[in-house]
Amino acid sequence: MELLDWSYTFFKNLGFTDSAALYGKLAVNLIFVAIIAFILDLLSKKILIAAFDTFAKRTKTSFDDFLIENKTSKYVAHLVPLLFIFYALPIVLKDFLYWEHIFEKGVNISIIFLTLWIIKSSLNAVRDYLKTLPNYSDKPIDSYIQVIMIILWIFALVTIVMLMFDIALIKILGTFGAVSAVVLLIFKDTILGFVASIQVSVNDLVRIGDWITMEKYGADGDVIEINLATVKVRNFDNTTTTLPTYSLISDSFRNWRGMTNSGGRRIKRHVLIKANSVRFVSNEELEKFNQIQLIASYIDKRQADIEKYNARNSADKKVRINGRNLTNLGLFRKYITEYVERHPAINKDLTMMCRHLQPTEKGIPIEIYAFTSDKRWVNYEYIMADIFDHVIASVKYFDLEIFELPSNDIFVSED
Repeated sequence: MELLDWSYTFFKNLGFTDSAALYGKLAVNLIFVAIIAFILDLLSKKILIAAFDTFAKRTKTSFDDFLIENKTSKYVAHLVPLLFIFYALPIVLKDFLYWEHIFEKGVNISIIFLTLWIIKSSLNAVRDYLKTLPNYSDKPIDSYIQVIMIILWIFALVTIVMLMFDIALIKILGTFGAVSAVVLLIFKDTILGFVASIQVSVNDLVRIGDWITMEKYGADGDVIEINLATVKVRNFDNTTTTLPTYSLISDSFRNWRGMTNSGGRRIKRHVLIKANSVRFVSNEELEKFNQIQLIASYIDKRQADIEKYNARNSADKKVRINGRNLTNLGLFRKYITEYVERHPAINKDLTMMCRHLQPTEKGIPIEIYAFTSDKRWVNYEYIMADIFDHVIASVKYFDLEIFELPSNDIFVSED
C-alpha cells in the first residue's frame, strides 16, 4: 500500500493541494496498472499461443488445430490482464469509491464480451471439426451455433444492462414481457429460420452438398452453407444465390440427391415425327427393313404372327388396311428400343422404353425414357446427345420425317 501512496507524497512535496495530489495519485496508479496489464497481455499471449501450438503438434486429433485457427488461445490470453485489472482496481481506487464503481463496471462488461468471443471461437472450432467428420459434414451446424450465440448474446446484454443501471433481474424480465411483441417482430426471420433449420435437419430435406433447384429464387446448384437465416447455393454458372432458410419448408424446390444416390440419371427426351409420313409397310418393303440387323429377327417373328392372324380371319389384303400390318413408325420404335437397350452407357436395371406421347399439331412425339449409368453432368449430356444423334440420323431409313418449323428460305415469292 505504501508503494501506491508514493505518488501522493510526491505531488504534495511539489506544492499540490490535497485534492490535486489525490487525483495525481489516481492518474499515476491507473497508468501503472495499465502498463502492467499491457505487459501481462503480451506475455500471456506469447506463452499461451506457444503452449497451444506445441500441444496441437503432439496430439493426434485435429480439433486443437481448429482452436488455433479460430484464435481461441489469443482470446483466452486477454483474460489474464483483465483479471489482473479486476483484482487491482479495489486496491488502486480505494480512495475513489465512485471511480472504482465505474471502472469495475467497465471491466465486468469487458470480461462479458471477451467471454462471448472465447465461446464463439470455441464453437467455430467445433463447427469446423464436425465438418471434417462424414456423419456431420452435411448437417446445418452453422444454424445451431447461431442459435446458441443469439441466446448467449441475449443473456449477456441483459447482464450488461443490469450492471450499468443497477437494475434487478425481475424488472428486466417484466420489461421484456411488455415489449415481447416488438421483440418477436424484430427477430421474426431469426425465429422462422431456427424453426426451418430444425425441420430441415430432422426431416433431412437438404444437406450441404445437395444439388437443389429453386426457380423462384433462381437457384440451381450445390448447397454450400445452411445457417439460421439463409441458405447459400453455388449455381453451375459459378454465381451464388442466397435464399431464406424458411423458404425450404414454405416453398417448393427440387432436390437431386435421390438421382445422385440412385443407379442412374434419367433421359426423357423426344423427337417429333410428321404424322403424314407414317404408313403401313408392304411385303416388298420388308425385305429392305430386314437388312437392319437390330430388328431383322423381330420382323421375321412379327410378320409370321401377322400372316397367321390374317389367314385365320380371312383378311382381304387387296386393301392394305384390312387385317394386321406392320408400320414404319412401329418398326422405328422397335429399332430405337433395341438400340437403347444395347447401348453400353444405359443402366439395364432401371426403367427403359421408347414410347408414344399424345400427338400434337407439330407431330407425333416419340420419347426415349431411360437412365444413364454415368450421372456426371458432362458425361450425361454426351451420352444423351450420342443417342439422339443416332436416332435423328436413323429416321430416314424408315421413310419417316422429323417435324421442324419452316425457315424463311422455304418460302419463295412468286413474281
